[in-house]
Amino acid sequence: MPHNNERIQGKYAELTWGMMKTGILGYGGGPSVIPLIRYEAVTVYRWMDDEEFAEILAIANALPGPIATKMAAYLGYHQKGVWGACIAVLAHILPSVAAMILLMSVVNWLSGSAVVQGMIAVVVPVIAVMIGMMTYEFGERAVKGLGKPLGLGLFAIVFILLQLLEIHAAIVIIAFLTYGAFHFKAAGSIRRFWLKKRRLKQESRETTWNG
Repeated sequence: MPHNNERIQGKYAELTWGMMKTGILGYGGGPSVIPLIRYEAVTVYRWMDDEEFAEILAIANALPGPIATKMAAYLGYHQKGVWGACIAVLAHILPSVAAMILLMSVVNWLSGSAVVQGMIAVVVPVIAVMIGMMTYEFGERAVKGLGKPLGLGLFAIVFILLQLLEIHAAIVIIAFLTYGAFHFKAAGSIRRFWLKKRRLKQESRETTWNG
């Protein structure tokens, strides 16, 4: 029994410390925190693998609300149910809340400080590289799973829908989730159709040759 209690307390400690680090080190809004959350969930504590994290991230993007808190809530619930979700969300947001309260009195000075502006300018490239690395890894996995023609084709469609047609990202995500639910079944049907067609064509050639 003590062993189980220690395991439970250890899991709560992992959620608290892991999400607190993302709240403290995350800078630039929800999307910039996602690489940090992924690092804690996949690399450090191994709560899930990259595939599951990518699926949850896609679903979370389609739902309303801040992406970082949604991911923290899911990770907490994934590990320890409702209490885990509450602890993970609180651990993630409390550092920011405390910092906002403590720095509110000097925010005007900070906004005009050359030192702070220099810090922001240096941090932005780091965040951009982190997001780019995560995007590349997810994209590489998608192309490997779907094949280069279909993977690159879907990337092109997404770019057109989001950038040129300016369709809301949630609608695009829902549409692709719907397609993904039938992708493997449809791909299998198409493959069987072409194999059957090739076999019939080959049999027809053999019949003609033998005749």
